[in-house]
Amino acid sequence: MVKVGILSKPDSWHSSQLAAAFNRLGVELVFAAAAQLCVRLGEERAVFGGEARLSDLDLLLVRHVPGGSLEQVIYRMDVLHQLEDSGVCLVNRPGAVEKMVDKYYTSSLLQKAGLLVPDTVLTEQVEEAVRAFDWLGGDVVVKPLFGSRGAGMVRLTDREVALRTFQALALGRYVFYLQRFIPHRCTDLRVLVVGGECIAAMERRGTTWKTNISNGAEPFAYVPEGEVCSASLMAAAAVGADYCGVDLLCGEDGRLYTVEVNSMPAWEGLQSVTPFSIADRIAAFCLSRMGS
Repeated sequence: MVKVGILSKPDSWHSSQLAAAFNRLGVELVFAAAAQLCVRLGEERAVFGGEARLSDLDLLLVRHVPGGSLEQVIYRMDVLHQLEDSGVCLVNRPGAVEKMVDKYYTSSLLQKAGLLVPDTVLTEQVEEAVRAFDWLGGDVVVKPLFGSRGAGMVRLTDREVALRTFQALALGRYVFYLQRFIPHRCTDLRVLVVGGECIAAMERRGTTWKTNISNGAEPFAYVPEGEVCSASLMAAAAVGADYCGVDLLCGEDGRLYTVEVNSMPAWEGLQSVTPFSIADRIAAFCLSRMGS
């Protein structure tokens, strides 16, 4: 019997959806949280997740890798690399996860692939950040390099407030990631790419400039065609993703901006406007990926 693991706690909505999907495919399924990872080297070379021996899996779906200290994050990614090196099929691959979890790395790869990204400045210097604020037109979005669901994002339109914000961030030794604000009528697009196909999409309509479902935006069904679909597929290919959520902005200037690529996308909002089971599509792709 095929053995599949999901790197996530078993009690979330997404975990229950995936568990049902994999059970319908008749596979043996185990869950392991990233914080449970344990490695043995020497006489026995193996990776465990709680009581589950992950080295014996045929496939591991990387659903949730939480933040932590630098040591914790590096260790968890090293373990995923070890599992891949030992022959376990990982979705997404650890190299792809490392690209997508870092907004700077993602943006640079998207631009290299020929996609339009917002004007962006990164620096560790407060003075440079203030100069960037001016250069970007005095209306910027400051984002954490690592994060999702809009957490930690701030829009700055006042130079004095921007200076104080940068000074506060400097105390925490943060890197300043600034992007020119793109007027977008409080809407954006989320496209789910699985196995080189745009399988589902939604338009998110918010009441503020933040359009994440977690921030109160509403999902509406959207058919990804033309430039939207091609940009999403190019974005997934640029970061090497087996599956991902691609966020795009249709600016008031008529241009399509590719903003982010999420390696562990949430799809509860998307599922509410999608007529088929997204978890079924992901599970089926995972099993097909094992033979590639």
